[in-house]
Amino acid sequence: MSKFQRIVGAALAAGLLMAQGAAAETRVTYKSAKSGSSYYQMGVELAEAMKAGTNGDIIVTVEESQGSTQNVMEVRARGGDYVFTTPPALIGLAQEGKGPFKDRSAPQFDEIRALFPIPSLTMHFVMAGQDGTGTLKDLEGKTILLGKGSFGAREGEKYLSLFGLADSVKIAEAELSNAVAALKNGQIDAFVTAGSFPAPNVVEAAASTPVTVLSLSAEEIAETKRATLVIPAGTYAGQDEDITTTSLPVAAFTTTKMDADTAYALTRTFWEQKAKMADVSPWWNGVTPELMAHISTKLHPGAIRYYEEAGIALSGAQK
Repeated sequence: MSKFQRIVGAALAAGLLMAQGAAAETRVTYKSAKSGSSYYQMGVELAEAMKAGTNGDIIVTVEESQGSTQNVMEVRARGGDYVFTTPPALIGLAQEGKGPFKDRSAPQFDEIRALFPIPSLTMHFVMAGQDGTGTLKDLEGKTILLGKGSFGAREGEKYLSLFGLADSVKIAEAELSNAVAALKNGQIDAFVTAGSFPAPNVVEAAASTPVTVLSLSAEEIAETKRATLVIPAGTYAGQDEDITTTSLPVAAFTTTKMDADTAYALTRTFWEQKAKMADVSPWWNGVTPELMAHISTKLHPGAIRYYEEAGIALSGAQK
């Protein structure tokens, strides 16, 4: 064999190996939330965990999103590499053509399938000081910052009205980003925020000034029609007891366009890497197999394979 033939042969062999490596790598787009939000950060952490847990076989690219409705709507134009986050209830509305999807229904919505839960949107009512009963009644006569346009702001306003507090509180006109400073300076008495726990702004507030995160009773939670969530004692500085509050479950979804092996690998790797992710960001501790009960839609067949192997019970509706 001539020197030229050996060089050509080596080049072809190298090209073949590169092609095989490229073929083995699966690329996934993960549509999460606005950059700078906790949910966008979760997406970044999840992408790193997927790469580490699959030895680089799955590469996840995180895309910024303007919200859950947009995430669902994009299903119409996306392929089998699309994963997105949204509350499970929103999938039901999309498939029924209700709520934000009224007159915007699409057959692709029926192809949406769930993979795994992620940290829930958790309601926090944060009040200055550590006196009082630790219940919503403590908000009477207080100045409260709700923020604007967010789920937490809408939900907070709903609760104030639902529990007869709307006329006995003053709503501060300020952005939620100013909540911690305003609380420390005495400009407000309380603020409302929704996010995974431990919520960064609540951690900051509790570390810098005495605060009480208020609990809701079982009866109040039933009136909200939201899921119950318990924030364990010690989550925030000065928190000696569990906090019972409400949450909006959130999950990661794809569609039937994704192949079963990829869905299986994503689901298995998520659960296998969850403890390591929690070492970096404690909000992953809030994700447990019990959250699976809040996924009210069908699961992807690949995900079902993992849950059956792991012995995690699924409902008939999820299959």
